Parts: sequence; C-alpha cells; structure tokens
Amino acid sequence: MSALKQTTAATMVALMTWAGAASAADIKPAVLYDLGGKFDRGFNESAFNGASRFKKETGIPFLEFEPANDAQREQALLTFARQGADPIVTVGFTWEVAVKKIAPKYPKAHFVIVDSEVDLPNVQSVEFAYNEAAFMVGALAGLKTRTNTLGFVGGMDIPLIRDYECAYSHGAKYTNSKASVLGNMTGTTPAAWTDPARGRELALGQYDRGADIVFAAAGGTTLGVLQAAADAGKLAIGVDSNQNGIQPGHVLTSAMSATDVAVYLALKDARDGNWKAGAKHLGLKEGAVSWALDDNNRPMLTAEDLAKMDAIKADIVSGKLVAPDFVKSGACPPL
Repeated sequence: MSALKQTTAATMVALMTWAGAASAADIKPAVLYDLGGKFDRGFNESAFNGASRFKKETGIPFLEFEPANDAQREQALLTFARQGADPIVTVGFTWEVAVKKIAPKYPKAHFVIVDSEVDLPNVQSVEFAYNEAAFMVGALAGLKTRTNTLGFVGGMDIPLIRDYECAYSHGAKYTNSKASVLGNMTGTTPAAWTDPARGRELALGQYDRGADIVFAAAGGTTLGVLQAAADAGKLAIGVDSNQNGIQPGHVLTSAMSATDVAVYLALKDARDGNWKAGAKHLGLKEGAVSWALDDNNRPMLTAEDLAKMDAIKADIVSGKLVAPDFVKSGACPPL
C-alpha cells in the first residue's frame, strides 16, 4: 500500500495511453492488463487483440493500462472510473480486490473482470473452463510421449494453476495409463508470472529427470519453458494463446483461452446496449477454450492422433467425459 501512496497522479496518467485517436462514440472503453506487459504473447496480448479488433471494426479507441506492480491496481481503476471510462475491462483474477472496492462507488459504470467472479450488479465476470483445455493438451501429451514422463510448470501457486495441473495429469492418464507428471510451481507471489529464467530452469530440471514434454501455465514465465524445450531438444506446451510458433518444432500444442473473444464481446455488447452483469462460464462447447493446431505442430501429429483428440473433445462437449475441476472441488481426484 505504501507504494500505491507514493504513485503520483502524474505517474498514473503517464502509464495510461489511448490506443487510437479521439472519438465521439458514446462509450469510452478501457482495458487494464495484468502484470507481464501488453505484449506477453499470452493472456494480456490476447486481450489486446480483442480490443484492437473492436477498435478496427467500430473506430472506437480504447484506453489501456499496464500495471508495473500490484500496488497500482486500485488507484488505476479509480482513475479510469473518475475519468468516465465505460466499460472498464480488467484482465486477470488479480484485479478482483480492486474491482470489489471500486465498482460499488461507480454504480452507473460497467465493469468486466476476466478470470474471476465478482458478484456485483455492475460487474460482468468471465471465467474459462481452463480444466477442459488442460485435459485436452494432457491427452495429446499422453499420446505423444516416448518416455511416459511428462512435466508441468505452473506460475503462482494458486487454485487456478492447480486446476491446470490436475486436468493435464488426468488427460495424460486418459490416453496413456503409464503416464506420470512431474510438477513444479514457479513461486507464491505475482512475480511468478514474469520469471522466464526460472521457468527455463524448472523445465530443464524436469527434462533431466526424464520428461520429454512439459506444459507451462505460467504467464510470461511460460516463454522460459518454451526456450528450455528448444535448448534441450524436447517438447513443450504453451498456454493462453497459440504459442506454437514461438519455438517452431518444439511446441507440441498450446492450451488456448479466447480472452480476445471475451474482451471483444464485452466491448461490443456495451456499444450495442446488450451488456449484462453476472457470470459467464465459457468452455469447449462455446469455443472459448481449445488446443492449438496449425502448420507448426501438424507435422508432429498423425491422423489417428487427430481422430482421438476430436473424439475426446466431442465427449467433453456432450458431457460424456468430465474434466476434473480443482477450483470447484478443492482437490484433485486420484489418478
């Protein structure tokens, strides 16, 4: 909190930029990213792409903010609300405390939080079924591993990341009864999302212990894991957006969430007068999560692999197969 008090109004204004020219539109959208930077090649960048799509289609610019530390969140949100920004989209569960405090003070403004649920009459909460995406990439890893040993590198040790690890492990076991997963978390503070050097170190350690595929759910730290795969001549799995092309030939797939779609729809609904408060839970059925398939990883997969993945997806969508949900249950079922 002391760091927040030391942040001057001038500094906050300097950190906020308009992504486009001035507009006479009825809405003044704002996107507030999470730690790691707007161009993190993951969650934040996906949100930026969604807002940019909205701007391209409508001509309406958006205000944006990249926090340098957690202490800036509340003041930034307050500043945007005071300036009349509406809707205000916050990217990441770490905005939850600030949204809960600021949103009630501006009941006429529309707030959106991606990756968390805030039960307030002027807040829309968007959560993704990350467990479904993690189960899918785990299933693919189980099909492609040659050592039957897989790895997982998480970011901050929180239930959401344990959810990724749990579903990934169950997915691997679903397609390969011999598969086992080595797991490490990068840390217990928000710094865990922005430490690619540590991610690389953890992944290399798992490769040394026999893993041939490592899945990273670690924000910007994931880039270090992808680098480790290239360095070790092994495979990794990306997260949040399609990261298959970051280390071509060394990324088996990516567990994707359509953060860009969530942000785009939130802004579009606000413009069209269709915005609604409440929770939105989006998964494979809605096309909001998926596993990445493109020219970078297609050569690694056989027709049989693709058929099996299609069948697993269909079973999850139909409800025949249910991916474990650590966040809801508070525990990971036995493998």
